[in-house]
Amino acid sequence: MFPFVKFDSDGEALCLFDGRLLSEVDDGELIELMRDFASNGQGAKRQRFHFRSLIMWVGILRALDAQRPPMTVRGIFYALEIFGLVPKTEAGYRQVEHQVLEMRRLGLLPYNFIADGTRSVRHAPTYSSLSECLEIIAEYYRRSLWDNQNAYVEVWCEKDAIAGVLLEVTYKWDVALCVCRGYPSETFLYNAAERLKAQNKPVFIYYIGDLDPTGWNISEVIQRRLDEFGADFAFERIAVTPEQVEAWQLPTRPAKPKDTRAKNWKLPCVEVDAIPANLLRILCEEAILRHLDWRAYYATKQVEAEERAKLEEITEQLDTIEW
Repeated sequence: MFPFVKFDSDGEALCLFDGRLLSEVDDGELIELMRDFASNGQGAKRQRFHFRSLIMWVGILRALDAQRPPMTVRGIFYALEIFGLVPKTEAGYRQVEHQVLEMRRLGLLPYNFIADGTRSVRHAPTYSSLSECLEIIAEYYRRSLWDNQNAYVEVWCEKDAIAGVLLEVTYKWDVALCVCRGYPSETFLYNAAERLKAQNKPVFIYYIGDLDPTGWNISEVIQRRLDEFGADFAFERIAVTPEQVEAWQLPTRPAKPKDTRAKNWKLPCVEVDAIPANLLRILCEEAILRHLDWRAYYATKQVEAEERAKLEEITEQLDTIEW
C-alpha cells in the first residue's frame, strides 16, 4: 500500500500520496483526505473518527513537517503542547502516544518517522553468495573520515530515543554516537576512555541531554570518570542549556519529586525532546563541522570513490569466473 505521507523527491519536505507538498494543503482538506485514506477510500461508507483525533492527527503531521522526521513521540508531544492541542501532563503525553500509534496502524504515518533506539536485532551478517557480499561491500564502503583530520569528535546523548534523531547526522560525518541510557556503566566509560586515549590528537565530546538535576549530574559524572581513567578531552554540553531555554522559550516541567538532587536545583527543568528535532540535528552538525578540515575531507572522499570503483570492478570480474 502506498504511504499517505512521505518525503518529497529532494528528501527535504513532506508530501502527500498525490505528490502535493503537505504545507500546501489546508487543515480542512487534510482532515477529509485522512478520513478517506484511513477508510481505504470507501467514500460514504468510510469509518467514523472522533474530530478531536483528526485535529491531533493534523497537528502531528504539521509537527513532523516542520521538524523533519524522525522524531520521538515525546518530541511530538512537546510540539502539540505548544500548538495548544494537549496539556503539558503525562496524560497529555499518553494521548499523543495513542494517536501516533493509531496513525501508524491506519497507514497515515510511516513507521520510520518515529525514532526508537531502545530496541535492536542482533544477527550475524551472512550472504547468499560471494558476489552479493562484494556488491554490498562496494555499495557501503567508506574510508575513515577522521584519520586525516587534526581532531577527533564524538557525540554523546543521554537517551536512546534522541539517538534516533541524531543518527543521520553522525552517520553522515562518520562520528561515533555514544548513547548513555541515563548513567553510563563503568565498563562503558572505561572503554570510551581507552578509545579516546588511542587517538593521538585533540578529542572533543559534545553532549546532548536533559536539563534537570539528574541530567546535569550525568554529564558531570561522565566528565569526571573519563578524566579519572586518563582520557584527555574537551567536553561541551550543546543541549539542553539554560540559555536555550530562555532564547527558544522551551516548555519546562517540574523537577521529579523523587530526585534527591532537586533540593538545590535553581534552573528550569527541560527535556531534550522539547528542542525541535531539526534544530537538534543542526546543533549536532554545527558542532562536528567546527573541527573538519575541508581540504583533507575532499581528499579522503576522492580516494574513497577510487577505491569503491576498484571494488565494483572486482565484483564485475568475479561474475565472469566459472566456479
